[in-house]
Amino acid sequence: MDRKDHWAWPLFARGAIDKGRMLVHFQQEYATYVRDFPVLLARVLGQEPPEDVRRSLAENLYEEQTGGLSRRVSHPELFLRMMDGLGYDRALFENPALLPASAAYKEFLLRATARPPWQIGAAVATIFVEGSVNERAVIEGRAAPPPADPEDAVRAHPLVRVHGVEARFMDLVRVHRDVEGGHRDDAWRAILGYTPLALERRVVSSVRKALRLWLAYRDGVVGAMGLQPGVIDEARPSP
Repeated sequence: MDRKDHWAWPLFARGAIDKGRMLVHFQQEYATYVRDFPVLLARVLGQEPPEDVRRSLAENLYEEQTGGLSRRVSHPELFLRMMDGLGYDRALFENPALLPASAAYKEFLLRATARPPWQIGAAVATIFVEGSVNERAVIEGRAAPPPADPEDAVRAHPLVRVHGVEARFMDLVRVHRDVEGGHRDDAWRAILGYTPLALERRVVSSVRKALRLWLAYRDGVVGAMGLQPGVIDEARPSP
C-alpha cells in the first residue's frame, strides 16, 4: 500500500488537467472498478468467510449497491452524479471501451475475488482497491486522517476547488467520509485476524500483483490523455 502512488496524481490533485483530458480517466475508473465494485464484494462474500467477516462484507456491499447506510443512492450512481457536475453526458459512461491495461487490471480483480481462499479476494478488494498510499501512515498516527467534516472534504476536493463543480454533486465524497472509516477498520481486522501464516505469502503476492497491474493501468490512462512523466506544462488547463 505504501507504493500505491502514481507520478500523475499530483496533476489531478492540483487541478492541472482540463476537463477534456480528464474524461478518459473517469471513464476508465468507472468501467474498471467503480461500476462493478459491489460485484467484487459479492464474489468475496460467496467464498464463505467467517461470520463476522460476512457481516462486514455484507454491510459494505449493501452500502455500495444501495447507499442504504448513508444517502440511499448507490456509489456508482453517486459517481455518475459527480460526472453530471463536470458537465459530461451520461451516455459517455454507458459502455466505455477499456484500454488494454485497464482490461488486464479488471480481469485480475474479477479472478482474485471469484475463488478461494477468501482472504486473497478480500485483501485485493477491500485493502488494495478501497485503500490509499496513506493507509499505513494514518493507521500508525504518522499522518493526519482525512477531514472529519464531510463538507471540509468537499470544499478541498480538486473538482470543487479548481474545476468549479457545485457541492451538490459531491455526495460521493460525503459518503466516503461518513462510512469508509468503518469499512477500513473492518477490512484490516478481517485480513490481520484471519490470515494464517501459511497463507500470508499468497495474500501479499496477490496484492503486489494488484499494485503492478494498477500502476500499468494508471500509465495507460495518462498515456491516453497525452501525458508523460516530466511533461507538466502541457497538462495545464485550457484558458
